[in-house]
Amino acid sequence: MTDQDSGSQPPNSAAPPPPERAMSRTAAFVAMGVVALAIVLLMMLRPGAGVDPDAPPPSASGTPPAGPIAEGSDPNDALATGKDAPLHYTLKDMNGVDVQLASFKGKVILLNFWATWCGPCRAEIPALIDLQSRYPDDLVVLGFSVDDTVDKLKPYAAQYKINYPVLVGNGREDVQDAFGPLWGIPVSVIIGRDGRIAKKHSGIGTKEQFEQEIKALL
Repeated sequence: MTDQDSGSQPPNSAAPPPPERAMSRTAAFVAMGVVALAIVLLMMLRPGAGVDPDAPPPSASGTPPAGPIAEGSDPNDALATGKDAPLHYTLKDMNGVDVQLASFKGKVILLNFWATWCGPCRAEIPALIDLQSRYPDDLVVLGFSVDDTVDKLKPYAAQYKINYPVLVGNGREDVQDAFGPLWGIPVSVIIGRDGRIAKKHSGIGTKEQFEQEIKALL
């Protein structure tokens, strides 16, 4: 709310309307997540409506197929390909341990930006768990929670049996901006052994998509 001028105003003059409050980063992510989930639900409720016959089928884990909110929804995704990933950051994981992103160089990294309140993010978790189990020596999945507290992350990770590091991104907009811009979540960045970005996905990605891109980097 803006402060009103302390001086009196001339009669019959209307006070200027307050400027619109800028939407917070979290509110923007929430809005994008709600829209994404609504689109997925509409697609599920209307079989055949707007379905691409060449789209990949749903994965065995139940992850929804790529759709309007998946790959290609952000033109910046293609621009990120081939760039050096900003791996110089150190973050805390949900157990309070310092995690240096650069320490994983030499492996394929799947950096997943997500949140506990994000339905589409939740849909990706089984695929990420499976991929980490399949390629434990060559791949590291990193779950970067954009705004959750540790108190929320620990029981959530236990409930879904997450087997990869969960990083605390709350207050680390610097990292989000370095890999961004992020207009919503989930966003997944696949980084090759050489530290270069091989693929960036804005929206839901399927296990088949991720695995194909990971295998190409092994």
